[in-house]
This record gives sequence, structure tokens and C-alpha cells, in this order.
Amino acid sequence: MTWVFWAVLSAVFAAATALLAKVGVSGIDSNLATAIRTTVILIFTWAIAISLEKHGDLAHIGRRSWLFLVLSGMCTGLSWLCYFRALQLGPASSVAPVDKLSVVLVILGAWLFLGEHLTPLKIGGASLITLGAVILAFA
Repeated sequence: MTWVFWAVLSAVFAAATALLAKVGVSGIDSNLATAIRTTVILIFTWAIAISLEKHGDLAHIGRRSWLFLVLSGMCTGLSWLCYFRALQLGPASSVAPVDKLSVVLVILGAWLFLGEHLTPLKIGGASLITLGAVILAFA
């Protein structure tokens, strides 16, 4: 299975997340909703890691990986807190496209910090994503 397969599955689950979360945050604090979701993710992912016997690899993780994974986790948490609050305040069909502007930011960040190539097609695609997100968010 290629990265495309897993990326499509990610998109499907992300869409389900937005729809389910929109209903789930109704009537409760968005921060509490995020904490509940995060607890489920914590238990679920550790259950998978343990069942696949990957937890023993913890001792082999280097400091640099730990640092970047912790920073990534902090950014994920902040993203989820903001996302749930946005879902609580706005329509899911508008919040989700704005959230997907992260794709454009990843393209720019990968070019600036990771040395990935910024081709005319990527620039065009990022421009279309930006335009589409703005149209969907404010239509």
C-alpha cells in the first residue's frame, strides 16, 4: 500500500472527525471535548503500539526525535483546541476548508525549511486550495 492509500484514508477519517466533532461539541466546552477526544486517541494509539509490540522501541528513540515529536504533539494539541472551538462557533462546512489551509502552509514550510522543491504545479495547487478555502468559508 502506498502513501496515497494512507493519505486518502487520513482524509476520510479527518472528514468523519469534523462531522462527529461538530455534533459532539454541541452543548459542552470545546476544551473539555478536546480533552475527551485526546484521551480516546491516547488509549487507542497505545493499544495499537502495544498490540504490535512496538512499545519496546521507546528506548531507541534519539533526543532529536523526542524533541520534534514533543513539539509536534504540542502543535497538534493547540490545533485541536482551536479546531474544536471553531467547530463550536461556526459551521463545519466552513471551518474544515479553512483548517485545510494547513496544506498550503505545509507546502511553504517544506520548501523553506525542508528543502523540498516548489514547482509551478505546487504553487498553482496551493493557490487553488487557498482560493477554494476562502470561497467555501465565506459562501
